[in-house]
Formats: sequence, structure tokens, C-alpha cells
Amino acid sequence: MRELFEEVIGHSPLDPQESARRSARAPQRRRFYKEAGIAAAADGGFSITLDGRPIRTPSGRTVTVPNDEIAQAIAREWQAQGETIDPLTMPLTRFANSVVEAVVGRADLVADDMAKYLQSDLLCYRAAHPQALVQREAEHWDPVLFWAADALGAHFILSQGVVHARQPETAVAAARAALPSDPWSVAALHVVTTLTGSALLALALAHGILDADQVWAAAHVDEDWNAEQWGTDEEAVRVREARLVDFRAAVQILKAVAGKGAGPKS
Repeated sequence: MRELFEEVIGHSPLDPQESARRSARAPQRRRFYKEAGIAAAADGGFSITLDGRPIRTPSGRTVTVPNDEIAQAIAREWQAQGETIDPLTMPLTRFANSVVEAVVGRADLVADDMAKYLQSDLLCYRAAHPQALVQREAEHWDPVLFWAADALGAHFILSQGVVHARQPETAVAAARAALPSDPWSVAALHVVTTLTGSALLALALAHGILDADQVWAAAHVDEDWNAEQWGTDEEAVRVREARLVDFRAAVQILKAVAGKGAGPKS
């Protein structure tokens, strides 16, 4: 089972895109089990089982998740597989493997890595023109920056174009302090950060300032603007759809840990 799990999930602990690429390259294996289920773990939480045997990571750790909602969702991914196992349909399984392998016991390091994004956050780099794009960026991004300043005491500096703006250490530290401490939430926010290019958007999602659909729209203001002007690119659409799968999985985990119900809309 461990060999199969390694092939299905890949090795990337924090980058959902690389995880998906590795999974896509792995040969699909035939389904070898009848029933996927869950079981209470001895040390708390829940494990996911295949014919009664708990799933383990490539290093041999049992995949234990914090609540039955997450466990059931992962079990459904395994149960939904057909004659062969398609790793691209198992984002929650990939996520859980990554958390158990690389985040549990190291949540502070993952949060520190998120804080690095604050040094060059998407929301701080603005278009100089055309005015309609400038206004659209402001409509999506300014409320998050105002909230960070007012609620967190994190005052970030804006820049036009790609000119680097060195952010105040006090702003980065204040935003870093607003991150959760549990490994599952931190991992979910890290995925949101890498997919959107913005730790501030991830923070806004975690604190309920924006919902998942608003975060996804804010992350693609420039891309959507260009598509409106010049049309869409089929490859770009395909990549975005694949990224959205991982984004939805991260949001689902975040909501489940917080007890907030269902994930984002399509």
C-alpha cells in the first residue's frame, strides 16, 4: 500500500502544483481494495482505511486527520475510484499526506515560509495603467490592506509595476502573528498562499474578511482583465482549473477544521 500511496500522492509537502504534476506522471494503478472507510485513531483524530487497513504515508506514518468530516471526505475520494486509481481526483488525500509528512510538528516553519510571501505580496504591486484596471485592483485588494492595517496593525507599502517595495518588518511580524497555529489550518493557508501569490488573501480568508470566491477572484484580477481584452488561452484555462481543484481542497480543510461547513462554490 505504501508504494501505491507514494505514486498516487507525490512528494511535494507544500506546493500543490508540483504535487499534481508528480501525480500526473505516475502510472495509474488498479484498484486493489473494496471499501474505503474511517476509524477512530488511538491517539485522537481519525484514520482512513482501505478494507480495514489504515492508509500510511511513504515514510510509514499513519494518516491521521483531526475530525471525522475530513476523514469522511478523504474516504469518499478513495471509494469513488474506479478500476484504476486517478490521483488527480484525490486532492484531499494529497493534502493529508503532505500535512502528516511535512507539517505536523513543524507548523511554525510553514507559517514562517508563508510570512516570506508578505515581503512581496501580490496585493502590494499595482498596475500604473489603464485606469480601469487600476480601479479594479483597488476594488478587490484595498479592503484587505485596510483590514490588515486596522485590525492587525500591519501597514504595507504599495508599489507600481514590478519595482520591489521593501515591506516594514513590523507589518510582516503583525501579519505573521495573525496566522493560526494548528498544522492543518497553516497547511491549508500555505496552499492558498502559493496558489494566489498572496499571504494577505490567505489571512483574509482565514479571518472571514473574504469568502473563498472573493479570494479566488481577487487573485486573478490581472489575468481576468487580460482575458477580457485579448481572449482566453486554452492552456491557461486548463492550468487555472487544475489550481482551483487544490484551492477548493484547501478551503474545505480550513472550513472543516474551523467547523464552518461546506467548501467554496464553483
